[in-house]
Amino acid sequence: MTSLLAAAPLILAGVLIASGVAKLFRPEDASAWEELGVPAVLRQRWLVRSHPWGEILLALALLVFGGVLGLLAATVAVLLFGAYLVLVWRRRMESADASCNCFGARQPITWLTIVRNGWFLLLAILSAAVSWTTPLLGGPAAALAGDRGWVLALAASAVTVALILWHPASVAAPEAGVPVVGGSAHVIEAEPGEYIRTRTPAVPVQFADGRTVNLRQLAARGPMLLLAVKEGCSSCTPVIAAVPRWRALLPQVSVRFLLWPAPENSTLTETAEPQSLHDPHMYVQGSIADWATPAAVLIGADGYLAGGPVSGFDAIDTMVDDIYESLHGERPARNA
Repeated sequence: MTSLLAAAPLILAGVLIASGVAKLFRPEDASAWEELGVPAVLRQRWLVRSHPWGEILLALALLVFGGVLGLLAATVAVLLFGAYLVLVWRRRMESADASCNCFGARQPITWLTIVRNGWFLLLAILSAAVSWTTPLLGGPAAALAGDRGWVLALAASAVTVALILWHPASVAAPEAGVPVVGGSAHVIEAEPGEYIRTRTPAVPVQFADGRTVNLRQLAARGPMLLLAVKEGCSSCTPVIAAVPRWRALLPQVSVRFLLWPAPENSTLTETAEPQSLHDPHMYVQGSIADWATPAAVLIGADGYLAGGPVSGFDAIDTMVDDIYESLHGERPARNA
């Protein structure tokens, strides 16, 4: 047990290094922190950019310092992993479809995520309990030199690695090319070569309530059908009128207006879920394709476009029927 306690800072350092390096390869942004519930005062650009380096430096401190310096580093780790646990717990309580970029790649927040973060917090607490008893320089590594209890330390390391890497099949990220619709994998069928799926642009868009979110990260919550419409567009009128029917047909898909004006400048703004998305700088259209309004594009939960863009009411209505057929195996019934 002594070896396990002494190894806790080393294992935790490995977790922090893995997390920091992963974030360097797949950088976060402020919208991801906002979605996770990080307070606004902490969502500074420099903090987001320095976050992975901070984790790596904290890992090094846990590795090489003992005594009062080791205790200080372990205390910071307790606060950090305690905050991580609270954030993912709250996000999971808010939505069963919540996700996070905990180790670079975006993954659903499940009860396994909660258990994993609880284990990390326990390791941080054990580190605080033992670090101050290890040599000031050399820390836990020096304390374990020559100790025969490495078997326990290796076992704890194996548990930690398993909790980081294991993603149950039911919640694993979908494979590229297969958007998740209603909890099952579906693709709108097309002839070979007819539709080439491309990445969803990772551009900022604004919710009707003023929050900013990364479009690709928003899509990870579930598939979305974006309807690009604008005021004063006569061709958009039947699309706007059909939205309640399309939402009733496709409860598995988030049908949202994509509007150019800021929320306060549009009469089409929808503050109730699914909220309208606002793109005053036209990042979305500029990243996908030039289209004429009204237009529609289907975004899969796997980070890839799943259909469109198409323009005109008839083409959009046909796309809705195609999505319905991919889910139910038949075309939707039409009222006489």
